[in-house]
Amino acid sequence: MSVPAKLSDVEPRFFTRAQWASFLLPTLVLALVLPLLNAALPAEHLLRPSDFTLNLYGKYATYAVLALGVDLLWGYLGILSLGQALFFALGGYAFGMHLLLMIGKDGQYKSDLPDYMVFLGYKALPAHWEPFYSFSFAAAAVLIVPALIAFVFGWLAFRSRIKGVYLSILTQALTYAAALLFFRNDFGFGGNNGFTDFKRVLGADLNSPDTRRGLYVASVLLLAGVFLLYRWLTRAKFGHLMQAIRDGENRVLFSGYATARYKLFVFVLVAAITGVAGALYVPQVGIINPSEMTPEKSLEAVVWVAVGGRGTLLGPILGALFVNALKSWATRAAPELWLYIIGGLFIVVVLFLPGGLISLPAKFRSFWVKLRSKAPAAESLAAGH
Repeated sequence: MSVPAKLSDVEPRFFTRAQWASFLLPTLVLALVLPLLNAALPAEHLLRPSDFTLNLYGKYATYAVLALGVDLLWGYLGILSLGQALFFALGGYAFGMHLLLMIGKDGQYKSDLPDYMVFLGYKALPAHWEPFYSFSFAAAAVLIVPALIAFVFGWLAFRSRIKGVYLSILTQALTYAAALLFFRNDFGFGGNNGFTDFKRVLGADLNSPDTRRGLYVASVLLLAGVFLLYRWLTRAKFGHLMQAIRDGENRVLFSGYATARYKLFVFVLVAAITGVAGALYVPQVGIINPSEMTPEKSLEAVVWVAVGGRGTLLGPILGALFVNALKSWATRAAPELWLYIIGGLFIVVVLFLPGGLISLPAKFRSFWVKLRSKAPAAESLAAGH
């Protein structure tokens, strides 16, 4: 009589002890140690991370959340979305509206209206801006607006069983159309200049070191939380179903699963979370404009995932950090060459490192094992002669 397998033998473990340690240690260092060093040590101390460094790392953390969303869709569900930057920017715009209203009379024109509205001759605040005086409403809009756009688009696309390159083109067209609308300023969102010159968030001065540290910590904790959520999704039965849809949607469909509903759920979930990342990005960078939702931004996120390693979750985080750190250096050292650098990097990874940066340790181990296995064979051959 066969012994029934334990659940742990069937379902992969969420984390081993070593993996928990590998996750918690860098999270504690980034979310606790670095902010404490920044707050406690004098500015000239060698171990003190600067305010600029924390701000830069916070921005990278929000980019990493965007990359995780692309990986969940592309790496696990097989949906190459070229419009994820749209949801990132929509979350940023929703929160940016609240931040802009909080400036009050501290703007250049000393008016209750945002400066660009005064400049353009607005006599009163547009009606759709009024609710954004409330932080709660703005926070809800950060989640709901990207999720709603994703739901409408996804429902129409997945219900029509559009997939593959056609779906990728449609997502790119969606974000391109949205960027054009925002550039034209038809809805009163500042046109190509967007929103900037923010002063306060929840009554705190945005330029104060304490507020900057708080935003940085919130970004790191968001990244850690999103990683755990996506890890849980991909390790559960739901994750197996996602990968089955990726590898053969027709087979899953014929097995009785409504694949469109699963795809729609993941698409909307990722859009909402990506919007939160965009909302944390805006106060740290100090500006949001339509360039953040152009197709080029979404393509950059795809490059981060490809460089880091698709379908791994950890790889996209490494890819986002590596590519953006490289961009920060390249745009200072050789700004005219940056597009060639990122294009060349993408080609090299696709051709010679399809597993991404995350696969390098395994490749080095494999190379080392082969090297060591050849050594005894060479010695025995030499001894025979």
